[in-house]
Amino acid sequence: MTGSGGAPARRWLLRLLRTVAVLMLLDTLVQAALAGLFVTGDLDLLVWHAANAGVLSALSVVQTVAALAVWRVMRGPLWPAAASAVLAVMVSAQQGLGEARVLAGHLPLGMAIFGCAAALTCWAFTHRADASPRRIQPLPGVAE
Repeated sequence: MTGSGGAPARRWLLRLLRTVAVLMLLDTLVQAALAGLFVTGDLDLLVWHAANAGVLSALSVVQTVAALAVWRVMRGPLWPAAASAVLAVMVSAQQGLGEARVLAGHLPLGMAIFGCAAALTCWAFTHRADASPRRIQPLPGVAE
């Protein structure tokens, strides 16, 4: 079941990351739809938009943890974990700007969040896990 190096047994981490990335992307689209409907005059949707910001924030943290697990356990690249952490910070800043009603920063940051979420989702579905763990090379001049 585990195969060489136990990689297939740990592929659930990649499936988790893919699932969370899709949820993050979809929830970002929900946020945009709620904002658009609020702007058209449905003022009640501002409450939903604010509440959904908390969901988006939680998803960004879960995505960061999942990306860190893929990096650490599956020896995937580090950049998706770093990008996910940056995304979590962006979502937090987005919440602050929204609560302060600073739309000049809130709207462009929302576009950046969507772009980052889309890029991470694309990567999650195109990344292929190695069947065997990579050996970490020692630094030159350092004895093993």
